[in-house]
Amino acid sequence: MARVVIIGGGPGGYEAASAAAQLGAEVTVVDSDGIGGSGVRTDAVPSKTLIATAEVMTEVEEAGELGVRLDDGDDDPANSVRVDLSVVNKRVKALAAAQSAGISRRLDRDKVRVIQGRGRLDGPEKVVAGDERLDADVVLIATGARPRVLKGSEPDGERILTWEEVYELSELPERLIVVGSGVTGAEFASAYDALGSDVVLVSSRDRVLPGEDADAAAVLEDVFKRRGLTVLSKSRAESVKRQGDGVVVTLTDGRKVEGSHALLAVGSLPNTDDMNLVESGVSLTDGGFVQVDRVSRTTARGVYAAGDCTGVLMLASVAAMQGRIAMAHALGDAVAPLDQSTVSANVFTAPEIATVGLTQAVVDAGGSTALVVKVPLADNARAKMQGVRDGFVKLFCLPNTGIVVGGVVVAPRASELIHPISLAVAARLTVDQVAQSFTVYPSISGSVAEAARRLHLRN
Repeated sequence: MARVVIIGGGPGGYEAASAAAQLGAEVTVVDSDGIGGSGVRTDAVPSKTLIATAEVMTEVEEAGELGVRLDDGDDDPANSVRVDLSVVNKRVKALAAAQSAGISRRLDRDKVRVIQGRGRLDGPEKVVAGDERLDADVVLIATGARPRVLKGSEPDGERILTWEEVYELSELPERLIVVGSGVTGAEFASAYDALGSDVVLVSSRDRVLPGEDADAAAVLEDVFKRRGLTVLSKSRAESVKRQGDGVVVTLTDGRKVEGSHALLAVGSLPNTDDMNLVESGVSLTDGGFVQVDRVSRTTARGVYAAGDCTGVLMLASVAAMQGRIAMAHALGDAVAPLDQSTVSANVFTAPEIATVGLTQAVVDAGGSTALVVKVPLADNARAKMQGVRDGFVKLFCLPNTGIVVGGVVVAPRASELIHPISLAVAARLTVDQVAQSFTVYPSISGSVAEAARRLHLRN
């Protein structure tokens, strides 16, 4: 029986543990932060639970147009609805704990042993966890990542916060300064704006979401401005300091921005320190991420890695897939290497931005001759009925075959709407096959079929 030791209990770790147990291995998980890792306990599950409340507030804010009125006679329902952040955060933490407990029960059913503590390698075939030395035929590193902080701007857990600490707030920030306009910064800026905070988003780049589709980012910026959210573009934060009951963010050009709270969203650092990885033959990048190939192998024989500690598309879904791929490869099961061109991702702003496959940036740079079409949601009948004006569906296909190679959806619940495009990309369907599949009328997903039909006319 193969002995598998997994260091880290996040999505990459617990999915790998279940996969290895199913394949007949003796599995031990060494975890110090609680089963589920940051993905379940402090990141994906908590943030999307908070965002779920923000989504309701966004719908309430826009409900007046649909004829919704409250009993107090106010023409604007948003004026009569408020958020109790202490209740919201209590629910956030309860759901995260429940999800973690559920995963623990699953590992228990799979007869996976869990050791509480930090693990480190002692060569490629041995893991040290506290007083225990565990022999291993296969090791998986799945230790995740932590929030990066600005030098000299260390969080205090009260006014200067990382995204892991915001759930301790009992009152809504009066004026929240979000430092960083990537996915995490944009999501929290969008959420707290909907919850009722005055939000300032500090972006070092010329637009929000610099790594996402430019058309999608432009839609989001327009929405931010319409809702009164302030975006400071080309503005790099030099320091964040506590000042009495508030904070002051000093920019590199000397400007100062004052607020009640600051949220640091300036990237992540891998949790690979003090694990004896390099000494055990595991190569790291200059940033400390574990180097892996498409089947999650590291440079040390029998040692694999999965999740945010690898820096490969830092998504819970990718971490889980990397973990499952690693165990399949290590234990001799059929395996398909990770194909990043089929990975779908979502930015949980309002509206959401979902993507899969080829990007507009690659096309614009001449890296692909794909055909592109964009269908505005303003033309969609269901969107009009729901009062949705912002957003679009964009499809990419190859010019000769019509095979769908990518897509972007900007819409409420884009995370659900991207799935048919993801299926098309993974199965190499043509735009004609997508167009000929029935969609419900009226539906926002009908715009996916409409985009496919338009590509047929150009193909």
